[in-house]
Order: sequence, then structure tokens, then C-alpha cells
Amino acid sequence: MIVAGLTGGIATGKSTVSEAFEAAGAIVIDADEIAREVVQKGKPAWQSIVDSFGQQILQPDKEIDRARLADIIFRHEEQKRNLNSIVHPYVIDETARRLEKLKKRRPDAIVILDVPLLFEAGMLKGLEEVIVVYTPEHIQLQRLMDRDHISADEAISRIRSQMPIEEKKNWATIVIDNSHSRESTHRQAMEVFRRLLKKNV
Repeated sequence: MIVAGLTGGIATGKSTVSEAFEAAGAIVIDADEIAREVVQKGKPAWQSIVDSFGQQILQPDKEIDRARLADIIFRHEEQKRNLNSIVHPYVIDETARRLEKLKKRRPDAIVILDVPLLFEAGMLKGLEEVIVVYTPEHIQLQRLMDRDHISADEAISRIRSQMPIEEKKNWATIVIDNSHSRESTHRQAMEVFRRLLKKNV
């Protein structure tokens, strides 16, 4: 089994690349999906978040209001660190559990760990490759404004709340440049997938 990490920055196009890998036959473990599961009402992370951030982050059904929580952490760095310190251990544990299960069931699999905070969460152990989906910040900024219908100031604030994409690029073993056409990005993703297949022989 080959396990590769996939990351990028907000609005760099990581989801597009992840979907291309999955369509080609890779098994994608989505850390965002796991993070959503571990903070559901009644789960241990849910209680810790409510204890830390208060009842005001809850919807009427007592589930966490993700938009309200995101607004808090994008504006306050210490609150973001606090949230990550609560959620990351649960995400790491569940990811390891799924990998162990896959190892037994699909020893021939190409597994992509789709993790936005791959470096920040320290989830590099055991990865065959570290793939970063890259676009220069000015393109990232425009795409984020268009996608989320937000102002330049708000988009910059969200981008700057993350590790700079240039820094992530420097940590990568493979860079997929998503600053051109969707076809170009897909072609690069398929080249990477073939590279991973060769390693799995």
C-alpha cells in the first residue's frame, strides 16, 4: 500500500486534484470529512469545543455552527490554535484507524490523505510522497473572493491565517501547479498517480 499526503492552501484547488485521484482509482481519506464527524453533537470533541468556545457557537439543534466558529478562528489566531489542539488528535487517531483497516483489506491500494493542515498537524509520518497543490497568492486571492463572495480584505485575512503556500511548496516532494487550466491540472494529477502506481509494484 502506498500512502501519499495531499495538501494546499485555501482556494488553491486541492479538492479538484483529490477528485481526480479518486476518479483514477485512489482511495481518498478526507481529513475535513473526519473533522466534521468528530465534532458532531455527542462526540468527545464536541463537548471540548463547547466548553472552550461557549454555547454561542451552537445552532438551535445543538450542532456546532461551523460558519460562526470559522469566523472566530479566522479573526483570532490563539482561538484557531485552541480549536486545532482539540480537533487534531481525534482526526489523527481516526485517520490511523482507517489506514490500518485499509492495509488489511486493500494492501495494493494507492491511498491519498487529503489534509488541509498536513504540515501544521504533523501528519507526515509514513508518507511516500507529499503533494502540494499550488497557485500563487494573487490567483488564490481572486479565486477565494469569487468562490465565497467576500471582500479582498476578508480573503487576505483567511489566506494569511494559514501557512503561506510558498512555504508549503518548499516542503513538497511533488508540486501540482493549478494556476493554469483545469486540463493542465488534471494532466499533472494523472502523471503523479502513475508515479504512485509504479512505486506500488
